[in-house]
Amino acid sequence: MPEPLDEVTRSRMRAQGRRDTKPEIAIRRGLHALGYRFRVDYRPAPDLRCRGDIVFTKRRLVLFVDGCFWHGCPEHATSPKNNAEWWRAKLDANMARDRRADVALEERGWTVLRIWEHVPPCDAISLVVDALT
Repeated sequence: MPEPLDEVTRSRMRAQGRRDTKPEIAIRRGLHALGYRFRVDYRPAPDLRCRGDIVFTKRRLVLFVDGCFWHGCPEHATSPKNNAEWWRAKLDANMARDRRADVALEERGWTVLRIWEHVPPCDAISLVVDALT
């Protein structure tokens, strides 16, 4: 892994959370208010190295709330200029891993929903409710 440009960049990258992002929390609160119960940051298939952000185990639905930068949003993804080659490989690997996880979960009978972090929570909640009904 290349060295960060400076200490500010290092601190910002280290502070990046893996769970409990603002979009995730907003979606969870909305679903909970509607009476839905689910697991958070849960591994739906023990033999897979992926964890769903919101998982409905009985209904076999996995929701991933994907960050635009980390998962390559077609609208908002950016390419860092520093260490550009390393970052391109890293972000491409993230997207490939996402596709592999989707296929592996669907082969095991799970429904996979991926929602971008920029989607308004009310729209995301509607998508989840539609998938559950």
